[in-house]
Amino acid sequence: MSETAGTQSLYGADRAGSELRDAFTSGQVPVAVYGLGKMGLPLAAVYGDITGNVIGADIDPDVVASIERGESHVDREPGLDELVGELVDAGKLQAVEEPLEAALEATVHVIIVPTLIDEQNRPDLSVVEAVSEEIGKGLNEGDFVIIESTVPPQTCRNVVLPILEEESGLSLGDFGLAFCPERTASGRALKDIRGSYPKVVGGADEESTAVAELIYDEINSSGVIPTSDITVAEAVKLFEGLYRDVNIALANELARFTDELGIDVNEALETANTAPYVDLHTPGPGVGGHCIPYYPYFLIHPFETDAPLLKTAREINDRMPKFAVQKLQEEFEAEGGELQGSTVLVLGLTYRPGVEETRATPALPIAEQLIDLGVDVRLVDPLLEDFSEFPGTPTPLDEIYACNPDAAVMVTPQEEFDDIKWNRFDPLVVIDGRQSLNLAETPHRVYTIGSGGQ
Repeated sequence: MSETAGTQSLYGADRAGSELRDAFTSGQVPVAVYGLGKMGLPLAAVYGDITGNVIGADIDPDVVASIERGESHVDREPGLDELVGELVDAGKLQAVEEPLEAALEATVHVIIVPTLIDEQNRPDLSVVEAVSEEIGKGLNEGDFVIIESTVPPQTCRNVVLPILEEESGLSLGDFGLAFCPERTASGRALKDIRGSYPKVVGGADEESTAVAELIYDEINSSGVIPTSDITVAEAVKLFEGLYRDVNIALANELARFTDELGIDVNEALETANTAPYVDLHTPGPGVGGHCIPYYPYFLIHPFETDAPLLKTAREINDRMPKFAVQKLQEEFEAEGGELQGSTVLVLGLTYRPGVEETRATPALPIAEQLIDLGVDVRLVDPLLEDFSEFPGTPTPLDEIYACNPDAAVMVTPQEEFDDIKWNRFDPLVVIDGRQSLNLAETPHRVYTIGSGGQ
């Protein structure tokens, strides 16, 4: 880490706020960031840019090696490659594999590691727990721990705090603890961290909240929203994701009435949204990513609540891949053809356009169901190099015409798909899952989820 006039702490320091800010921004407060993934590396880079004194820890040796070379392993993140290179060259950012090594050097510890669910849909906090143990072993009086990973409410008080106290022999008050959730989207991480939205912070005690405010007020230009308690802050982050999952489920449920009502449900949704009190989301073939599909279980399982709305929303969204395949089969039959033995392009395998992330992508169950129906599935996604998790045949974009497809399912509309020459195909059956195609002037039979056939 960079040389400073001396290491200082922010928590428990009997100094004016201006002095603490100066210490933080001058590099006298060494920061460790645990987890250097898609969100962790941008966060570490912004911390490095502000403080000039950051050490990142990640158990993946390839990730650590790339950062030590001044390279970013996170693709399609504007500005990150250049920033990482500059910080490493200047000695403001370094990376190590051992969390304890980072913990021994830092006085501010920021945890931003994955929190997923297990095979029974129960929250898996094992990585958060393991990192907390390592931080606890190196924890000193005056240290400050921040959790940015999304966790079930009460995790900080009931899981993280006891681990830190047991491993360190210290108690809350000797060190600080706050929950300050990431509110960041892939593809715009640096912009979001620096101030697309206010930062939410909540401390385990009053001073922890104050220290978190001080830190993120330097990082986030849109300001900080302090909550009354650390558990409130945990709930804020979780509720943001639950709102989106339930809202998307409502749109998906309504989209299933398109044919019965004989209307364009998407038009109805868009028109309803002109009312100031309405914000209906857009239907699609499913919900993916490392956040929304998992968050409902952060409430359902730890507290053994009934949560019928959250469970139903998950069921609706999880059924949408099957709905897309069902509509494809119906459109084939309407044309007098059979889906079995046909060749189908599955367009877009990532869960979101422009993001090289396939976790929980609806493209996977769509491809699996088509394979089960005897379809020759052609996998098309210019963002991906590794197709091993998907059944079917990887097909470069420039080779889709030569495979003579009978149908196409638009799952994720990558920007590169704008160049597809639809008139080069013989008449196709097309399922547009994202309202992204205008094929009215083509001979293709198109069914758009939420809008019906054309």
